[in-house]
Amino acid sequence: MPSGKPPKPTALKILTGNPGKRPLPKNEPQPTKADTVPEPPDYLTAPAQKEWRRISKELYTLGILTNIDVTGLEGYCSCYALWLDAQANIKKHGVLIKSPQGFPMQSPYLSISNRAMVEMRKWLIEFGMTPSSRARVSAVSTKPKKNNPWEKL
Repeated sequence: MPSGKPPKPTALKILTGNPGKRPLPKNEPQPTKADTVPEPPDYLTAPAQKEWRRISKELYTLGILTNIDVTGLEGYCSCYALWLDAQANIKKHGVLIKSPQGFPMQSPYLSISNRAMVEMRKWLIEFGMTPSSRARVSAVSTKPKKNNPWEKL
Protein backbone atom coordinates (compact mmCIF):
# COMPACT_ATOMS: atom_id res chain seq x y z
CA MET A 1 0.00 0.00 0.00
CA PRO A 2 1.45 3.39 -0.94
CA SER A 3 2.37 5.76 1.85
CA GLY A 4 1.04 9.27 2.24
CA LYS A 5 -2.44 10.69 2.11
CA PRO A 6 -5.12 8.57 0.49
CA PRO A 7 -6.33 9.92 -2.85
CA LYS A 8 -9.32 12.23 -2.77
CA PRO A 9 -12.39 10.82 -4.53
CA THR A 10 -12.90 12.30 -8.00
CA ALA A 11 -16.46 13.38 -7.15
CA LEU A 12 -15.10 15.42 -4.26
CA LYS A 13 -12.41 16.97 -6.47
CA ILE A 14 -15.12 18.07 -8.90
CA LEU A 15 -17.26 19.53 -6.10
CA THR A 16 -14.32 21.58 -4.82
CA GLY A 17 -13.38 22.83 -8.28
CA ASN A 18 -10.34 20.55 -8.68
CA PRO A 19 -8.02 22.81 -6.65
CA GLY A 20 -4.90 20.87 -7.68
CA LYS A 21 -5.75 21.44 -11.37
CA ARG A 22 -4.40 18.00 -12.21
CA PRO A 23 -6.24 16.03 -14.89
CA LEU A 24 -9.10 13.97 -13.46
CA PRO A 25 -9.09 10.21 -14.05
CA LYS A 26 -11.11 9.31 -17.12
CA ASN A 27 -11.62 5.58 -16.51
CA GLU A 28 -12.38 5.56 -12.80
CA PRO A 29 -14.79 2.73 -11.94
CA GLN A 30 -18.30 3.84 -11.03
CA PRO A 31 -19.84 0.99 -9.04
CA THR A 32 -23.61 0.70 -8.89
CA LYS A 33 -25.12 2.06 -5.72
CA ALA A 34 -27.10 -0.49 -3.73
CA ASP A 35 -30.84 -0.39 -4.56
CA THR A 36 -31.78 -1.39 -1.02
CA VAL A 37 -30.07 -2.01 2.27
CA PRO A 38 -28.62 -5.51 1.81
CA GLU A 39 -29.39 -8.26 4.28
CA PRO A 40 -26.43 -9.62 6.26
CA PRO A 41 -24.96 -12.93 5.08
CA ASP A 42 -26.12 -16.00 7.00
CA TYR A 43 -22.57 -17.07 7.84
CA LEU A 44 -21.89 -13.97 9.95
CA THR A 45 -22.31 -14.43 13.69
CA ALA A 46 -25.31 -12.86 15.43
CA PRO A 47 -23.31 -9.85 16.76
CA ALA A 48 -21.79 -9.32 13.30
CA GLN A 49 -25.26 -9.42 11.71
CA LYS A 50 -26.56 -6.91 14.25
CA GLU A 51 -23.69 -4.53 13.43
CA TRP A 52 -24.31 -5.12 9.70
CA ARG A 53 -27.93 -4.02 10.09
CA ARG A 54 -26.91 -0.94 12.08
CA ILE A 55 -24.12 0.31 9.86
CA SER A 56 -25.45 -0.71 6.43
CA LYS A 57 -28.49 1.54 6.94
CA GLU A 58 -26.20 4.50 7.61
CA LEU A 59 -23.95 3.78 4.64
CA TYR A 60 -26.96 3.31 2.36
CA THR A 61 -28.53 6.58 3.53
CA LEU A 62 -25.28 8.42 2.84
CA GLY A 63 -25.13 6.92 -0.66
CA ILE A 64 -21.77 5.33 0.05
CA LEU A 65 -22.83 1.68 -0.05
CA THR A 66 -22.40 0.11 -3.48
CA ASN A 67 -22.91 -3.44 -4.65
CA ILE A 68 -19.18 -4.18 -4.55
CA ASP A 69 -18.76 -2.94 -0.96
CA VAL A 70 -20.48 -5.86 0.73
CA THR A 71 -17.24 -7.83 1.12
CA GLY A 72 -15.62 -4.89 2.91
CA LEU A 73 -18.68 -4.55 5.11
CA GLU A 74 -18.48 -8.27 5.91
CA GLY A 75 -14.84 -7.80 6.92
CA TYR A 76 -15.66 -4.88 9.20
CA CYS A 77 -18.59 -6.69 10.85
CA SER A 78 -16.51 -9.84 11.40
CA CYS A 79 -13.75 -7.80 13.07
CA TYR A 80 -16.36 -6.03 15.19
CA ALA A 81 -17.85 -9.34 16.39
CA LEU A 82 -14.38 -10.71 17.18
CA TRP A 83 -13.57 -7.57 19.14
CA LEU A 84 -16.85 -7.83 21.10
CA ASP A 85 -16.10 -11.45 22.00
CA ALA A 86 -12.55 -10.59 23.10
CA GLN A 87 -13.85 -7.68 25.19
CA ALA A 88 -16.39 -9.96 26.90
CA ASN A 89 -13.62 -12.41 27.78
CA ILE A 90 -11.39 -9.61 29.08
CA LYS A 91 -14.27 -8.45 31.27
CA LYS A 92 -14.77 -12.01 32.53
CA HIS A 93 -11.10 -12.99 33.07
CA GLY A 94 -9.30 -9.64 33.29
CA VAL A 95 -6.29 -8.37 31.34
CA LEU A 96 -3.89 -10.47 33.43
CA ILE A 97 -4.18 -14.22 33.91
CA LYS A 98 -1.97 -16.82 35.58
CA SER A 99 0.47 -18.67 33.39
CA PRO A 100 0.78 -22.47 33.78
CA GLN A 101 3.79 -21.73 36.02
CA GLY A 102 1.66 -19.44 38.21
CA PHE A 103 3.12 -16.12 37.06
CA PRO A 104 0.88 -13.26 35.89
CA MET A 105 0.76 -12.82 32.13
CA GLN A 106 -1.21 -10.79 29.64
CA SER A 107 -4.49 -12.35 28.60
CA PRO A 108 -4.46 -13.65 25.01
CA TYR A 109 -7.84 -11.96 24.62
CA LEU A 110 -6.12 -8.58 24.96
CA SER A 111 -4.02 -9.30 21.86
CA ILE A 112 -7.09 -10.51 19.99
CA SER A 113 -9.00 -7.37 21.00
CA ASN A 114 -6.17 -5.05 19.99
CA ARG A 115 -5.69 -6.73 16.61
CA ALA A 116 -9.44 -6.69 15.89
CA MET A 117 -9.53 -2.99 16.78
CA VAL A 118 -6.69 -2.25 14.33
CA GLU A 119 -8.55 -4.09 11.56
CA MET A 120 -11.85 -2.41 12.45
CA ARG A 121 -10.19 0.99 12.26
CA LYS A 122 -8.90 0.23 8.77
CA TRP A 123 -12.39 -0.71 7.60
CA LEU A 124 -13.94 2.30 9.31
CA ILE A 125 -11.53 4.58 7.46
CA GLU A 126 -12.26 2.88 4.13
CA PHE A 127 -15.97 3.56 4.56
CA GLY A 128 -15.45 7.10 5.86
CA MET A 129 -16.73 6.26 9.33
CA THR A 130 -14.18 8.20 11.37
CA PRO A 131 -14.24 11.98 11.81
CA SER A 132 -11.07 12.58 9.78
CA SER A 133 -11.91 10.09 7.03
CA ARG A 134 -15.40 11.58 6.56
CA ALA A 135 -13.72 14.73 5.33
CA ARG A 136 -12.19 12.72 2.47
CA VAL A 137 -15.36 10.91 1.34
CA SER A 138 -17.82 12.25 -1.18
CA ALA A 139 -21.29 11.12 -0.15
CA VAL A 140 -24.62 11.56 -1.86
CA SER A 141 -27.53 11.18 0.52
CA THR A 142 -30.51 9.09 -0.52
CA LYS A 143 -32.78 11.08 1.80
CA PRO A 144 -35.36 13.16 -0.08
CA LYS A 145 -34.46 16.83 -0.26
CA LYS A 146 -36.84 19.44 1.09
CA ASN A 147 -37.67 22.34 -1.20
CA ASN A 148 -35.84 25.40 -0.01
CA PRO A 149 -36.91 28.59 -1.82
CA TRP A 150 -33.69 30.32 -0.74
CA GLU A 151 -31.56 27.64 -2.41
CA LYS A 152 -32.26 29.06 -5.91
CA LEU A 153 -30.81 32.41 -4.90
